[in-house]
Amino acid sequence: MTFDLIIRRGRVFDGTGAPSVLADVGIRDGVIAEISGPPLPVDGCPEVIDADGAWVTPGFIDVHTHYDAEILVNPGLPESLRHGVTTVVMGNCSLSTVFSDPVDCADLFSRVEAVPRDQVLKTLRDKRSWSGPADYIDTIDALPLGPNVAGFLGHSDLRAHVLGLGRSVDPRARPSRAEMARMEALLEEAVKAGMLGMSSMTSPFARLDGDRYRSARLPSTYATWHEFRRLHAVLRSHGAVLQSAPNTTRPLNTVLFLLSSSGFGVRPALRTTLLTAIDPKAAPFFFRVPGFSARTANRFGRADVRWQHLPLPFELYADGIDLVIFEEFGATAAALHLRDEVERRELMADQGYRDWFRAEYTRRFPVKAWHRDLYDAQIVDCPDDSLIGLSFGEAADRRDIHPVDAFCELMVLHGQKLRWRTTIANHRPDVLDRLAVDTGVQIGFADSGAHLRNMAFYNFPLRLLWRVREAQRAGQPFMTTEAAVHRLTGELAAWLGLDAGRLEVGARADVTVIDPEGLDQEVNAYHEAPMDVFGGLRRMVNRNDRAVPAVCVGGQVVFRSGVASPVAAGRYLRTRVGS
Repeated sequence: MTFDLIIRRGRVFDGTGAPSVLADVGIRDGVIAEISGPPLPVDGCPEVIDADGAWVTPGFIDVHTHYDAEILVNPGLPESLRHGVTTVVMGNCSLSTVFSDPVDCADLFSRVEAVPRDQVLKTLRDKRSWSGPADYIDTIDALPLGPNVAGFLGHSDLRAHVLGLGRSVDPRARPSRAEMARMEALLEEAVKAGMLGMSSMTSPFARLDGDRYRSARLPSTYATWHEFRRLHAVLRSHGAVLQSAPNTTRPLNTVLFLLSSSGFGVRPALRTTLLTAIDPKAAPFFFRVPGFSARTANRFGRADVRWQHLPLPFELYADGIDLVIFEEFGATAAALHLRDEVERRELMADQGYRDWFRAEYTRRFPVKAWHRDLYDAQIVDCPDDSLIGLSFGEAADRRDIHPVDAFCELMVLHGQKLRWRTTIANHRPDVLDRLAVDTGVQIGFADSGAHLRNMAFYNFPLRLLWRVREAQRAGQPFMTTEAAVHRLTGELAAWLGLDAGRLEVGARADVTVIDPEGLDQEVNAYHEAPMDVFGGLRRMVNRNDRAVPAVCVGGQVVFRSGVASPVAAGRYLRTRVGS
């Protein structure tokens, strides 16, 4: 029998971590039909990809995205697809669009995920047509998807729908018995429909947009642990997954998540994935905590916990003061509370405000995500060309003033026309190597589709593979290529219960072809591209097309040599475990 597509003479990685082999891959009817050492016959095959010298891997899985609104108007999701990502997971951090109305969803998403509220609201008003989880899944599945999609039900979405957004962010309000039962029933409905489980949030530094409840925390953060236990019980009973972001300023909160995941040999473990395994500049020893806590809970509590890890430097850009890490500080959160640019500038010109900001800046404890070092914050664009390339600290030294005063003065003068960057975490290569092989973490947390002007980690799998290859070439390997591919594909798919991540006969033909010679410094570069579906906003992106000659989803070539195909090949992947 002929094949629909043959990928010839590539080094095939099956996604299990087993040794790679030189082989042809024959694809028929959307699945892997044959993997052959001897060349497959190409007669009658309509498409052949020459993979000589290339790696052939299962398509990569991005377990942490916020494409929930964008997918409705840009279902091809090319910024993930072009880097070999063939499956994306939405609905993270307690945020989904399954139940809440468009206005509530826009308020929930826009500020915390740094996406334009007006565009999110317009998208949901124009496109929202579903009435529940099953209908939602059918709607997404009917879109001309580029990659495959899976998703969580967001706890904030669920809570706002059942209690109303106002009550869901009222610290005095508690769900009645009927409301609690309703949330449990809707969560069970979502899991039975094929959603992965539920995402939640207890970190208090995620804030609402809009005017009605602006700067209130996300609804999930107001839930009591009694509410969490009830919802976790639903997940546990169906073998579904919990994704959450604990309040790391309160260690007991993290301990509660570890205990909730634990089965102790008398109940099933609750599969739990948490944010985040990271090496923050502000806390040099923190990187040891997530992996150790997960391994300990998994061994002694018979839990099933993983911490999500971004395997590259956590570099952030900002236009003016618009940066989510500033939500952690009272002074900067007060500026972010103001939507009007003029009002923000007036606030930052006030000496009392600057004294407040300086007091928080100089206070070392409690530790925050931001390292509080304005000498480690470089100006990359500004109407005053003489400042470009300087840190705020260096700009302060020129004026003989405190760095906070320089920061505020420049914000007053230039507002969002002042663009700057800093790296807050994952700056030590040796620590990144240790985290990449830690069994208590899983590779993820790219936040794809969010923070459009702040960061671009769409190509994180390629950046891990680049690091692995560079270490091998330097004679200091920390991971085999096979192991890296496994961590990016088969390991994630198996843990989530998704039909993805394997390159074997009978598996879905989601395949990425990688030219290892294209894994160069360009994978670490950032670019900007207009986002037509969101009013032409210029988003940060990655561009390393030489590294990925071809990407296949469902046996169809959807990206080749940097050019997207109009083929719609993705599907909504209903979880095998939850259903």
